[in-house]
Amino acid sequence: MLLDSASLYFRAYFGVPESVRAPDGTPVNAVRGLLEFIDRLVKDHHPDDLVACMDADWRPQWRVDLIPSYKAHRVAEVTASGPDTEEVPDTLSPQVPVIEAVLDALGIARVGVAEYEADDVIGTFTAQAKGPVDIVTGDRDLYQLVDDARGIRVLYPLKGVGTLQLTDEAVLREKYGVNGSGYADLATLRGDPSDGLPGVPGIGEKTAAKLLAEFGDLAGIMAAVDKPTARLTPSQRKRLHEARPYVAVAPKVVKVADDVPLPPVDTALPRAPRDPAALDALAARWGLGGSLNRLLTTLQS
Repeated sequence: MLLDSASLYFRAYFGVPESVRAPDGTPVNAVRGLLEFIDRLVKDHHPDDLVACMDADWRPQWRVDLIPSYKAHRVAEVTASGPDTEEVPDTLSPQVPVIEAVLDALGIARVGVAEYEADDVIGTFTAQAKGPVDIVTGDRDLYQLVDDARGIRVLYPLKGVGTLQLTDEAVLREKYGVNGSGYADLATLRGDPSDGLPGVPGIGEKTAAKLLAEFGDLAGIMAAVDKPTARLTPSQRKRLHEARPYVAVAPKVVKVADDVPLPPVDTALPRAPRDPAALDALAARWGLGGSLNRLLTTLQS
């Protein structure tokens, strides 16, 4: 099981009241909410291995070089010496280091790699996996990894993590008209305002799905632009032709990497805390109470 950690702790932050606080009054709603999420996921799905995948760089420069608008609207501060700072709620930012410390003390594998997003870490673990993989994320970009033949599916939270959309190829075909491998092409054509990806003007989700059904993939669609007999409307042909510079670079931005240099890590689901003393100190300092105790009980069972 691979966790898109930022996606989940953002959901926890907005789903758990900010009145959930540490003894000193500091909000810990994201911390406790994430522990509740992990507890429920382990109870319901019994993973053998669990990795909390992190954004070491939420807006990699190599993606920005290809499409400068990539996530530009979410930049709070541009930094010269490191990754740009993402706009994050003031009371969430201080909780992230606490989340990381608690995961480390529990012994839950936590992996982030410089110059890559959590999506890329997930893509690489998925590529290397020898068995089925459940990816837990609220980010539809990762639908591109769904593969029935390899048992790879996305668990997409609809309400907390108690109600999940178990996304396999049948779900993708029903909702989008594509399978996992076709989803990245669909996303490239459609664009994604939340990521600053413009897409091809005038080509929405339904049109993109129809074009992919007709021509197979993005390369087939672009080849059809130069074929007068291909079944494209004049406006589609014009828009796709004008979008060639975008289409030439967008797939590398949209597709998750599968060759990230992952560090050696023990991914086995821990049955007991790696550092009990540190965990006790964190529990007392941040008032993690029942959320942590329930997870510990679940891990030990």
